[in-house]
Amino acid sequence: MSDLKAQFETAVADSKNLPDRPDNQTMLKMYALYKQATSGDASGMRPGFTDMVGRAKWDAWNEVKGTTADDAMKQYVSLIEDLKD
Repeated sequence: MSDLKAQFETAVADSKNLPDRPDNQTMLKMYALYKQATSGDASGMRPGFTDMVGRAKWDAWNEVKGTTADDAMKQYVSLIEDLKD
């Protein structure tokens, strides 16, 4: 396993034990970067307007479209490190 992959997996574990719950925008950013790193570009249909949470998550993920998995992992690790402070 690469160093980056190990750092990413550690950051994913650390994200569940942050000292404070991040605000919604930060949570969406975490979700988007995680999905981009693990699944690639957003796929499927955008959820309908009655599914506001699903729609917000899909939109956040779609905003990072084109980001490579490695870049998404690096950004995720960096974001979690900032939140741990």
